[in-house]
Amino acid sequence: MKNLSRRRFLAISAAAATLGAAPSGPSRAAQLTRWEGIALGARATITLAHPDAARILARARAEIDRLEDIFSLYRPDSALVRLNRDGQLADPPFELLECLGQCGAVHAATGGAFDPTVQPLWRLYAQYRGRPPQQELARARFRTGWRHVAFDSAGIRLARQGMALTLNGIAQGYVADRVVALLRAEGLGDILVDTGEMRALGGMPEGGGWPVSLQAGAERIPDAVRLRDRALASSAPLGTVLDTDGRVGHVLDPATGRPAPARWRLVSVLAPSAAIADGLSTAGCLMERDAFARAVARFEGAEILWMG
Repeated sequence: MKNLSRRRFLAISAAAATLGAAPSGPSRAAQLTRWEGIALGARATITLAHPDAARILARARAEIDRLEDIFSLYRPDSALVRLNRDGQLADPPFELLECLGQCGAVHAATGGAFDPTVQPLWRLYAQYRGRPPQQELARARFRTGWRHVAFDSAGIRLARQGMALTLNGIAQGYVADRVVALLRAEGLGDILVDTGEMRALGGMPEGGGWPVSLQAGAERIPDAVRLRDRALASSAPLGTVLDTDGRVGHVLDPATGRPAPARWRLVSVLAPSAAIADGLSTAGCLMERDAFARAVARFEGAEILWMG
């Protein structure tokens, strides 16, 4: 699963260049405005053109802050931190339940490659700088397993002592989806939300999709896609490393407890939902191409953009 502070592998190739430019014609209702901040530990941006951009961005920032109180691993009283601390959470927020439902769907589709219960493994690798003792690794693996997570509207329960969840591989996409839902409910369009994963509401104000480039290791793929009313998520096994040599990546295999093999530099997925794209791209780092293609095909409108 992905660490919150992972290196970014997506870049807007053309939209950012238009920021600050003067309106070029009557079709341009307003100058592009871009907010930059942090969402769940990752750099976040919202890009739009609207005469009331300040009010819209304030609403979006408030929504991100509200969701941080649910999903953050760093806010001491977030819903997720309380669940991990106590092993149970009564009356959980709807958003946490919805996200866990999406986790279950991606877990099933990927044959268990996506598993939010790897948090004990991640903490162990971070503690030992990528080289945990075998005995400690075995103990941490005992505390994992999606089958030991139960949830319904009354509560969430982690069956084994010491279990903990990380939603780093899906929550950034989920936050993007929720921000887009908020803005759509206000009748807005032509906005690009990037919370570590991207979700486009409409396209660019002057027409066409938002041009997005990918960075796979040293290779840059310019204008890999023009994003319109879709989401794009990317994961890279070595996007964040846990050792000083830069060989132990942050995407951990729940089946073995080991980091993902470096067969892929970058996995990028398009889907209607940023949360689903996020979860799939994370799992893809651990899967062979054919198996991953079958997993992605189980979600309507989802497709592999890049795997290499």
